[in-house]
Amino acid sequence: MNKTWRWSDLIAGLSLAGLLLPEAVAYSSIANLPPQAGILALFAGLLCYGLIGSSRFAIVAATSSSAAVLASASASMANGDANVRILVAMGMVIMTGVFFLFAGAAKLGSISDFIARPVLRGFAFGLAAVIIIRQFAHVAGVHTQHTDMPRFIYELLSQVQAWNWLSLAVGLAALLLLYGLARTPFMPAGLVVLGLGIGVGQWLGLAQHGVQVVGHIDLQLLAPTLPDLGYGQWLRIGELSIAMLMILYAESYSSIRNFALRHGDSISPNRDLLALGAANLLSGLFQGLPVGAGFSATAANESNGAQSKWAGWAAAAVLLLIVLILLPTIALTPVPVLAAIVIHAVSHSLRPSAFHSYFKLHRDRFVAMAAVVAVLLLGVLDGLLVAIGFSLLMLLRKLAEANVTVLGRLNGGHDFVSLVNYPEAKVIPGVLILRPEMALFFGNAERSMALAKQYAAASDAKVIVMSLEESPDLDSSSIEALSDLCATLYLQKKHLMLARLKFASRVVLQRAEIPHLHIGSFSELSVDDVVVMAREVYVDKG
Repeated sequence: MNKTWRWSDLIAGLSLAGLLLPEAVAYSSIANLPPQAGILALFAGLLCYGLIGSSRFAIVAATSSSAAVLASASASMANGDANVRILVAMGMVIMTGVFFLFAGAAKLGSISDFIARPVLRGFAFGLAAVIIIRQFAHVAGVHTQHTDMPRFIYELLSQVQAWNWLSLAVGLAALLLLYGLARTPFMPAGLVVLGLGIGVGQWLGLAQHGVQVVGHIDLQLLAPTLPDLGYGQWLRIGELSIAMLMILYAESYSSIRNFALRHGDSISPNRDLLALGAANLLSGLFQGLPVGAGFSATAANESNGAQSKWAGWAAAAVLLLIVLILLPTIALTPVPVLAAIVIHAVSHSLRPSAFHSYFKLHRDRFVAMAAVVAVLLLGVLDGLLVAIGFSLLMLLRKLAEANVTVLGRLNGGHDFVSLVNYPEAKVIPGVLILRPEMALFFGNAERSMALAKQYAAASDAKVIVMSLEESPDLDSSSIEALSDLCATLYLQKKHLMLARLKFASRVVLQRAEIPHLHIGSFSELSVDDVVVMAREVYVDKG
């Protein structure tokens, strides 16, 4: 290994340790789990991804989004029982790891595509807002009864008289210091603020003035076990784990892919699925948090000069020393300082500029805003599921639009274009050329063929040429709709010919054996070639 790489990786690892340890403890608080859950997850992620993963920059550890989803999911199943909540959380992380391993074995590296980027950005924005508001309650030293944001905010504001203003001052000072130190290259801002918070807290005796501290961290490596849960609980955990898998992989793959493209590296999505599966399975067996390749940690690793996976190994070694030597000291961390570290970590997602392109392009802005509103009103887990459902609904609505275009020849050449967009285009005597603008499927086939019938009835053309270039395949509903169209045209003494037919569509049409529709080799030809054939066979011969 090149000496320059060795030193740059070591420096990056040292800086990275200063970010990862405070975040690990902070994200445990988001998940409503003991601090050791984040620390155990940190080692599981660094170890497994370092051994299996394909990216040299990715840092796998607990993330704010997965911690928030875990908290929401476990609380919904525990009914206030803390022991059950820990078992459910453990089962969910294990199940997420198992699903990752299955996905990797099945080579499902594209599963994250099912969550649209506008949904992810809206979810990240709403999640950041939810986390910051909840952490503010920790800073103020206020306890609330409700978890949904409208009532949570109302309770928080109604208890202004009970706010601990010293705790607020400590949290604000820590947050300002974090933003100031973050401007210095290679500065482990989180670790510095953590150390200062502990020192100042002990010097001024903040605990005596009502400022809470993290408390005892019981980091014991117990034998890995499976949680004792019922069959029905495992089924519910399986459902929730699918959402967790989608979030983690979408976030992880985005980080991994972005930095690979930036440096021209090659990556293996299926190998990364296996790495994430092993990391989550190991973390879950030891009661750790879910892990993924978060953008902030990965970006910090790259910006600190990492050149290989040795940066992650260096960070793990430094963290191990800190945990072995300084763990009792970390337990003295003031809660407002920890909350400030969380707020600083997630604040990069609270940028309205992330939605600028959607409003500029007039595309997907409603999907992104729906994700934000859903998370704020319905909670993290339900909000995400509603946002995904809304994006899929908008997609189905778009695909189900029945839009059939009439084509004409442009400037006497071989190009056929829409007569609406190009009025100067000329129709072909005796031939009506139609093109469905969306791929035919059960949601739009009937209405698309109904439009085709209307165009055919209003035309004196003897041949209707339909270009199916947008349909890579045809389902049974599309076949039936084409069969009805063909029968209708036959009664009108008109002929249906197909152009630009894809191979899969041609095969299924041959199997269907639609009466009066001859599927020949010409069906794969261009519109121009089929029009020439139509005129020779049906029009010019009368």
